[in-house]
Amino acid sequence: MKLSARNQIKGKVTEVRLGAVAAQVKVDIGGGNIVNSMITVDSVKELGIEQGSDVTVLIKSSEVMLAV
Repeated sequence: MKLSARNQIKGKVTEVRLGAVAAQVKVDIGGGNIVNSMITVDSVKELGIEQGSDVTVLIKSSEVMLAV
């Protein structure tokens, strides 16, 4: 599959927390960095995401904010 999103980071799922509708998925992208993603529970099930899964984090946004 080809995607227009250029910000693609490979990682491994370290934790999945299922809620009633949404799920929090934590992905270790290396170097001690963890990306947190909120997706639907249906998406977690359809994609077969579980702890230990290899995934690609896609970041597509019109705005990215930084603070110090």
